[in-house]
Amino acid sequence: MSVPVQAVFAACTGPCQTGLLRLRSLIFAAAAAQPQIGRVIEGLRWGQIAYLTPETGTGCSLRIGPHRDGGFGLFVHCKTDLIATFLQGPGAGQRTEGTRAVLFQTVDDLPNDAITMLVTGALTYHRRHT
Repeated sequence: MSVPVQAVFAACTGPCQTGLLRLRSLIFAAAAAQPQIGRVIEGLRWGQIAYLTPETGTGCSLRIGPHRDGGFGLFVHCKTDLIATFLQGPGAGQRTEGTRAVLFQTVDDLPNDAITMLVTGALTYHRRHT
């Protein structure tokens, strides 16, 4: 974890920090389970922690960060169908922000299996849509 990324995690407290760390864990676990994804790097994009697949180029970026409502979220590129697909399947009923984010208040709100499917979909998006 780079110093800037550590600073973002450190700036979050309580449920937000716990939730972001859990999302981070789910992202790396989902990537490890799919060899075609390749190495995932962690950095900052737009002030949020971002996850990219620079070597394979299979995925669109994923971002995690606090949300203005006091919770935290998992953010995807808004011009993809990832959130719509998520809501039609395992993420039905989850709180979202348009086509760009799934939002949570606490780590207990995270549907691990559904989030893993969303993350895998994002990290393989370009492979499936080219």
